Amino acid sequence: MKNNIALFDMDGTLCDYTTALFESLEKIRSPSEPIYDKHVTDDSPQHIRNRTNLIRQSESWWENLPKFQLGWDILEVAKKLDFHIMILTQGPRSNPSSWSGKKKWIDRNLGRDMDITITRNKSLVYGKVLVDDWPEYIEGWLRWRTRGLVIMPASKMNCNFVHKQVIRYDGSNIDQVADAMEQVLKGR
Repeated sequence: MKNNIALFDMDGTLCDYTTALFESLEKIRSPSEPIYDKHVTDDSPQHIRNRTNLIRQSESWWENLPKFQLGWDILEVAKKLDFHIMILTQGPRSNPSSWSGKKKWIDRNLGRDMDITITRNKSLVYGKVLVDDWPEYIEGWLRWRTRGLVIMPASKMNCNFVHKQVIRYDGSNIDQVADAMEQVLKGR
């Protein structure tokens, strides 16, 4: 088995989860209420959290998430450098529909032979490179990988995150991403 593994997250990395969620929330918004355009968190209004949970219960919603170009740019670099690509995605604890929807999305967009790990704890999975947008998952993974490299697709939610092993990719610095990934292959 190849040991030059690049782990790729789905939501916010290969899939445009945020845009899809906002578009879905907008479809069920009452005409008299304001547009909700913030990241949905535990602090969001209860009715927004309820609607989000309703949307995310749909297997087909996950299966039909649009691609997120920043993640696909990084994926192309990883392929050119001959990394072994593996999908590493978090599976919502109380939503088995998301797991099957994510698998169908992977089959359609990346092929049925793509290696996949759906987990509750990304820090348990080995790789030389992690491509992920969520700071909490990144910090957990880096805790055990002092030489690991993280490429973080840029978003509003992670704009203030800084770590010496993380490169934030915003669409304008693909050469920096490629150079860093090449250095990982060389063991530097």
